[in-house]
Amino acid sequence: MKQILNLIGGTLCGAASGRTMADIEPATGLTYGTLADSDTADVAQAVAAAKEAFPAWSALGRTRRSQYLMQLAALVERDLELLARMESIDTGKPIALARSVDIPRAVANLRFFATAILHTREDAFITDRAAVNWVLRRPRGPAGCISPWNLPLYLFTWKIAPALATGNTVVGKPSEVTPATAEHLARLSIEAGLPPGVLNIVHGTGPAVGAPLVAHPDVPAITFTGGTVTGRAIAASAAPMFKALSLELGGKNPTVIFADADPDAALAGAVRSAFTNQGQICLCGSRILVERSLYEGFVEGFVARASAMECGDPLEEDTMQGALVSAAHRERVEAAIARAVGEGGRVHCGGGRPRGLPDRCRDGYFVLPTVITDLPEGCATDAEEIFGPVVTIRPFDDESHAIRLANATRYGLAASLWTRDIGRAHRVAAALDAGTVWINCWLLRDLRTPFGGMKDSGVGREGGDDALRFFTEAVTVCVGGESAR
Repeated sequence: MKQILNLIGGTLCGAASGRTMADIEPATGLTYGTLADSDTADVAQAVAAAKEAFPAWSALGRTRRSQYLMQLAALVERDLELLARMESIDTGKPIALARSVDIPRAVANLRFFATAILHTREDAFITDRAAVNWVLRRPRGPAGCISPWNLPLYLFTWKIAPALATGNTVVGKPSEVTPATAEHLARLSIEAGLPPGVLNIVHGTGPAVGAPLVAHPDVPAITFTGGTVTGRAIAASAAPMFKALSLELGGKNPTVIFADADPDAALAGAVRSAFTNQGQICLCGSRILVERSLYEGFVEGFVARASAMECGDPLEEDTMQGALVSAAHRERVEAAIARAVGEGGRVHCGGGRPRGLPDRCRDGYFVLPTVITDLPEGCATDAEEIFGPVVTIRPFDDESHAIRLANATRYGLAASLWTRDIGRAHRVAAALDAGTVWINCWLLRDLRTPFGGMKDSGVGREGGDDALRFFTEAVTVCVGGESAR
């Protein structure tokens, strides 16, 4: 049985209470390890360690901090195969996906921010009265980094890398559902020689660990990726203390396909954006909008491809669809499918659990890729995030109709748009309520660009300069000359 420990003050340790929780493999439904079931006492110890380590770490200088992060990145890359297997077992995702996307992206996150701090500009302003103003960017202190279960190491490093690079110390809270790779990262941080207390990782539930971390008076910055309901609670807790807050929340993202799009590319892109990681990515295109003249043929082709995506053992190299992350999440997805049927939706394929799984996976949390049409406008299925392998398809008549349908949701995280008309591409992209709009592609990321959503999809932006600014306070220093007095 794997034992997953906290990292506090440079030491791996269990919860102060001695309590543990089960870590369950989604593909089998079996417990394969335990993790520390931490609480407020563990959070307090971690924050104290981060606070103690902060002065020396922030004073260390960007070059030395960069070297530490580059060493950590090299160790993650060295253990890529091990980490990919751990991620597949812990999340239920295909190992090929973890190997090609999740772990390489974690390496890229660490290296990007390790080098970004060496090349950031510093602003200076010369006034008319011979004074000089320059902007000092000062690290905030211990940062609370709370990451989700769907892309565990990928998104955990996305938060901790810019925080550490800019001179903050970190108290990280990974999801209790998928904690394994964060614990291995803790071990690698010790191997990399990171000073004690610079990176702390506390395992446990949101109410027991996340809430006291957000509320702790010595944690001036909170970054969170997860559901909108939890994000709202975090905002309510942090706002009275005027903490820096970055929230990347839910999505109900449209894929808009015009009749002039490259049909093969649009179809392949729509399938990929709908079902990658079993649809458990906040950026997945779960609402497909197709111009009416293309609609029937597109539905036929899409259903054929979705039907061919068989669920299988995530540890097998050729598996395209793995398991959902937990039994509770599978129940939520199945309830959403039943609701869609109740709203008049037609299920073309999927809609239930697969048959013929390997014996090892017979009790795993699998749901077939599901395609639904014929839903009424304004239905709950098209409005609420499902976060599973479930996609709806509906036709639109013209550009304005497509924009209206695409924006008819309280979310505004991402969208993808498929057309050969460059003028239309620019018009529609500018009109969509989305923090990111992909044109003739999906999930093509440049780490320098701002990432985040609008409306109920969150507050703030991550990535590039936005991340470096979030984790620092801007201090304007004015130096006046003789004539300025």
